[in-house]
Amino acid sequence: MAQATLPPAKATTRARREPGAGLGRFTLRGVAWLYLGLMILLPVAAILQAGFSDGLSSLKSALSSFGAWEAIRLTLFMALVTAVINGVLGTLLAYVLVRIPFPGRGLLSAIVDLPFAVPTLVAGVMIRALYGPNSAIGGFLAKHGVQVVFTQIGILLALLFVTLPLVVRTVQPVLLELDPAEEEAARVLGAGRLTTFRRVMFPALLPAVAGGMLLTFARCLGEFGAIVIVSGNLTGKTLTAPVFIFQLVSQFKYPEAAAVSGLLFGMAFVLVLITERLVSTRTAGYTG
Repeated sequence: MAQATLPPAKATTRARREPGAGLGRFTLRGVAWLYLGLMILLPVAAILQAGFSDGLSSLKSALSSFGAWEAIRLTLFMALVTAVINGVLGTLLAYVLVRIPFPGRGLLSAIVDLPFAVPTLVAGVMIRALYGPNSAIGGFLAKHGVQVVFTQIGILLALLFVTLPLVVRTVQPVLLELDPAEEEAARVLGAGRLTTFRRVMFPALLPAVAGGMLLTFARCLGEFGAIVIVSGNLTGKTLTAPVFIFQLVSQFKYPEAAAVSGLLFGMAFVLVLITERLVSTRTAGYTG
């Protein structure tokens, strides 16, 4: 006698009622939350407790230090400039990788991810070796009155390097999902490549571009390894907030360092939340 099979709906209901399935899902969720708590939530709670256990006094003490506000303003300014440059050039690079076929496109795509693999400290060493006063390029620029290392230009180059993939990898999936037929229709109607991009593609790319720029800004707020090598750490000129935190730790001012760290974390966390909102809005638009 042939064995009777359950309809799909009943089979699904029976599977849901099986105690093992529910236990498995509960175990997976528990492991995920445990890992998240140990790796992120617990360290963040420790920073906030160390920096704000006595209210805002540690933060006020840190911000009253010489060069503190200048370091924070410089960090915000450099992050903003980096986000704007990467927003423009990262979108352009993503467009080239997706829409323009050429030999070596796979190699270029792999190079884009290189900053993710290179330690940021090594990135700072590379920039210093390339643009330092004893290098060929650095010496040539110095003869023409342009100094890169130990200036804000060096900080900008370091931030551009470590954040290069963020906008590219945020915009690239959206470009892959866009229908090329709309672009072809615009070109048939007489629109040039720039007009087609501005009128047809950019409105759909805007949430992804904005999300990538926000991630870039948030990443710049905490960059230390590359900057500490190339900035010179001059108070009031090239000292950034992460390096200022390191100086506080070196002076054994742990509560002040934790308070400033919590401030930067709060800024970055808000930006990540906004980015997630933009990405989910874009996803909902596609699924709808």
